[in-house]
Amino acid sequence: MLASNEPAAFELIAGARDARVIFVCDHASNRMPAALGHLGVPAPYLENHIAWDIGAGAVTRLLRQRFDGAAVFGNYSRLVIDLNRALGDASSIPAISDGLLIPGNLGLSAAEREARAAALHRPYHKAIEELIETRSSGGRMPVFVGIHSFTPKFHGTDRPWHAGMLYDRDTRLAISMLQRLRTERGLVIGDNEPYSGRHTADYTIDTHAETRGIAHVGIEIRQDLIAGVSGQTEWAERLGDALEAALADESLYEPLSAVR
Repeated sequence: MLASNEPAAFELIAGARDARVIFVCDHASNRMPAALGHLGVPAPYLENHIAWDIGAGAVTRLLRQRFDGAAVFGNYSRLVIDLNRALGDASSIPAISDGLLIPGNLGLSAAEREARAAALHRPYHKAIEELIETRSSGGRMPVFVGIHSFTPKFHGTDRPWHAGMLYDRDTRLAISMLQRLRTERGLVIGDNEPYSGRHTADYTIDTHAETRGIAHVGIEIRQDLIAGVSGQTEWAERLGDALEAALADESLYEPLSAVR
């Protein structure tokens, strides 16, 4: 699937050995493997939200730098295979995305689907798995932060949220950040909005954080706010302040089962 001169399935930045946070960005890139061309998608569409999470990768890099944390970035477009979906899920290799037909994803054989999983999906998740294992010792767990972005409108309706904190059973990190962010006048911060961490499509956090009882949060940021450098810097600083305050709670570094 990937030629020898193409980037790997993921980018890993190790950060400091004693860093308290692991960042992941599933949809950091709109890159396509050369072997697949553009999947029949007109080039302009590869710059919009169907191909990647606009601004999310840049914000993740700024946050990782601030905390000297580890980070794993997906290096290829979600249109090739969505790293935040289980293999075999109907939306993992979408035939249609936001009303646009994806010709290169139609009629794929089982072997073609497996080739994408083997080249991109499994290596990415293996890297996250190994990173967590190396950073978990003596009962002290890292904190897990997944970063995505969402469109300002959905089916023609404005989305009022500037950002959202997503979570399921483990509320420790998400609620702490949510409460701090809501103290800033004028901000609308979603509580499991515009998506929910309880949805089964939340594969990366479900697989790597929830199964281990690792404190985590899924962060969604509205794309128009982080499309440019100034907005990316502003939101990285804002989210970083909320995260830094939350990290003072020592219970975050214990598995959820040990806290309860």
